[in-house]
Amino acid sequence: MSELVASAVPSPCRNICRVKRGQCSGCGRTLEEIAAWPTATDDEKRAIRARAAQRMRR
Repeated sequence: MSELVASAVPSPCRNICRVKRGQCSGCGRTLEEIAAWPTATDDEKRAIRARAAQRMRR
């Protein structure tokens, strides 16, 4: 049986979930990134967070 292990990378979700132009206005992630988050590796999550942060700065 597999054991669930908490990720070392926290979700960027801020509970402001409104998608406009293909990305969440609360965290900057795309719908694809949000869907991939639960199964992403920690390295993938760090990459998603970095891309989302860059989008939010624009």
